[in-house]
Amino acid sequence: MSSRGKLIVLAAATSESSEYLRSTWRQMLLATLPSKYAKYLGVNWSTDVEVREDGQARYVPNGLRVIEALLVERFGEENVAVCYADQLDRFIGDETRAVGIHAHNPLGITFATDVYAGFYGVDCEPINAVEFRRLILHPALKRHKHHLKLIVGGPGGWQIEHKGLQQEWGIDCIVHGEAEEVAADLFAAAVRGETLPPRIECKSPKLESIPRIRHRATFGVVEITRGCGRGCQFCSVALRAGKSIPVEQVVDNVRAQVAEGADTITLTTEDLFLYEQGKKFRTNVAALKRLFRSIAEVPGVRYLTLTHGTITPPVVTPEVIEELTPWAVGMSPFQNEKSTHPEHRYAMMFVGLETGSIRLFKKYMPGKAYPFRPEQWPDVILKGYEIMNRHNWFPMATFIIGLPGETDEDTKQSLELLYALKDFKGVIIPTLFVPLEDTRLEKYEGAKIARLTDLQWEFFFTCWRYNVDFLRSSSSVKLKLILGIPIYYYLLGRKLYGPGFKYPLFRLGHFPEWFLRRKLYLDFSDHREPIYKVPETVPIPEERKRPELPVLA
Repeated sequence: MSSRGKLIVLAAATSESSEYLRSTWRQMLLATLPSKYAKYLGVNWSTDVEVREDGQARYVPNGLRVIEALLVERFGEENVAVCYADQLDRFIGDETRAVGIHAHNPLGITFATDVYAGFYGVDCEPINAVEFRRLILHPALKRHKHHLKLIVGGPGGWQIEHKGLQQEWGIDCIVHGEAEEVAADLFAAAVRGETLPPRIECKSPKLESIPRIRHRATFGVVEITRGCGRGCQFCSVALRAGKSIPVEQVVDNVRAQVAEGADTITLTTEDLFLYEQGKKFRTNVAALKRLFRSIAEVPGVRYLTLTHGTITPPVVTPEVIEELTPWAVGMSPFQNEKSTHPEHRYAMMFVGLETGSIRLFKKYMPGKAYPFRPEQWPDVILKGYEIMNRHNWFPMATFIIGLPGETDEDTKQSLELLYALKDFKGVIIPTLFVPLEDTRLEKYEGAKIARLTDLQWEFFFTCWRYNVDFLRSSSSVKLKLILGIPIYYYLLGRKLYGPGFKYPLFRLGHFPEWFLRRKLYLDFSDHREPIYKVPETVPIPEERKRPELPVLA
């Protein structure tokens, strides 16, 4: 590329573009692991990406591909480039007028991530933050800033405002929300050199405003739905009604990915079971089977991965899991010896459980259980796990620690539910409450790792004990934990978090329960029956029953 550059340049951080092992959760870890220790933690792959012969990115997050499609339609493919930080010098030049930066989790401060880097000390920045800053403060942007506008968008844009970095980083405009109906006009204004508003809040676009993508997205992501509508107060997406991308458009997006070398397709959605949903969140099994079958039939698709789902629909309509298993499990790239599949494959999907406290559930997220009542939430979770595990679906579940008003009694209820989940297969990710913008809880104070109670620490590390046993059950891993955790605690942990941190941490280290039980709420050595048990059925209240949708043969 000459010094003239491209008219419009779009870019994403390498840590948010990596396709390592086709694993979205491994990529998420890069917002939690400290950059300064990356080489010791074995995550040197975190910035490994592929570049096309012309210097453009081979794959970037899907949101940036959507914006690219809109801008190519307005300005022409020859005027738009998409790249990583290391290639910005090739594309930003004298004729560049607008640069768009994708920000998914630029500072690493969302629910699942902001707690973990703190375990290494207050001066440790996560990999995502370091990589995003390398992008946003690139010398090419500084050299040409006098004649271009810098626009940032994506689900993590609020973090930059929250930290007061917009002016310091020279950002002309931060776009919040789904930008399909504003992006082309905004970049046109930037190309004309007009002053841009520092902040734009976007409404959910009409379905026909969402374009087909032209090039490959990270993990072969294709959107199948937008929005949710279940109304959880800590989530902005839950406040927007769901809409489904037509199967023909989904398949076109799949073909665009495969044409550029993708062999894995990731179905991105806030809730898989809302695709072409019926009234009041009714799962449309026929539409889901048609969707999965249509994608699997595209030549070149080898693997299929999932993102998010709610645990309630499989309890209401259990046949949906069985019907989708040939694709969800049979085409999964993930394997675990605990799977009964002939090749030990399993389907992994993020599932928000959030709390075992009926009081907090009823207060902040009752729609998650619909058509069941909030009081049935533990039964829904356990029955949902039983149904999913039976078919080798192993959830990656999340719980939120520190919801506003959480008491020790609430935490104990969550611990009891966690105890009831001890023999199920899957991963449980403990997260800290973050008051995200555009949610009903945005004005509440977030949970702080330094303020966790002893019970909350116990919940946190019991989750990770489960995860280690599920993912890395070898004796060598356990030996490393037994030896390493006491060293960490006495060298750093107790200085950071105090003595209440000790015994919960030692549970992660596989210390014997006879040593821990005097100090912890749960005692795994007495083999007591869980308070919560898997019910034979979870009855739907009469006033909430609805007609069935047809099942596609």
